[in-house]
Amino acid sequence: MNTALPTSIPEYLEQLRAALAGADPALVQDALYDAEEYLRSEMAENPDKSEAEVIASVAGSYGAPDEVADIYRDTEVKVTRALRPPPPPQRKSALGQFFGVLADPRAYTSLFYMLLSLATGVFYFTWIVTGASLSAGLGVLIIGIPFVILFFGSVRLLSLVEGRLVEVMLGERMPRRPLYAERGKPLLQRIVDMFIDPRTWSTMLYFLAMLPLGIFYFTLIVTMTACSLAFIATPIAVWIFGADAGVSVGGWQLLNIGDDVISTSLQAWALPFLFVTGFLMLFLTLHIARGLGMLHGLFAKHLLVKSAAY
Repeated sequence: MNTALPTSIPEYLEQLRAALAGADPALVQDALYDAEEYLRSEMAENPDKSEAEVIASVAGSYGAPDEVADIYRDTEVKVTRALRPPPPPQRKSALGQFFGVLADPRAYTSLFYMLLSLATGVFYFTWIVTGASLSAGLGVLIIGIPFVILFFGSVRLLSLVEGRLVEVMLGERMPRRPLYAERGKPLLQRIVDMFIDPRTWSTMLYFLAMLPLGIFYFTLIVTMTACSLAFIATPIAVWIFGADAGVSVGGWQLLNIGDDVISTSLQAWALPFLFVTGFLMLFLTLHIARGLGMLHGLFAKHLLVKSAAY
């Protein structure tokens, strides 16, 4: 596609955005940030040249917008292929697909993200509630204005950090650069744009939602994992370590350990069924973690990346 070479940085970025139409929004954000960073550094090194002259001079090295877009699309494919963990062997049978999750690295990283989300959810929720409360309280004072600006800036920084966690652990492509900020605009206009950008508010909504989501993820994964391991450990304790079966100590108990005695209230005939149930539940936990990880990655991308700017 041949288009006239832009004569200003905003025009260059707009053409680059148009050339990347249909690409991943995270890729578009990275490409716009890199392009503006490069062009403004060239402007700083050549203060005697106009924007049109600088853009014309770098067109041969950095590239025209459509050429840069093609490079980013090609590089994205190569980087994604290089960073992607080895895919698990393809299983055709239902049993193979069910048990094959054991060899999928994404299931384990998703499982760890589910456990970590309780801590990150508490932190994000506390940060947003505290920052918003102090911003509202200090808004009537002179120091309130810089505080509010710093708070909104911190939200964007946390968004970038959370995006990295989501991409590394859940595999969803997220921005690797800060949000494109159009630094050619006056500072006041950039601050206003930050306040009216829907992405800023959707990011806060995401961080607030992370508290209940983190509690749900952590509780679900810990409960299922603990039950699976207990179901597997009880028959093993009887078969290998000589624990007593069909014994009630202070009421019905799945596995009782005390006074140097290990026992279970289950009858011996039920132990094989319990072992199989725990074994299957362990695989089911990995499937649930991987599925929730995929859904959460889409949820994070929708609130942290999507913007009216694209």
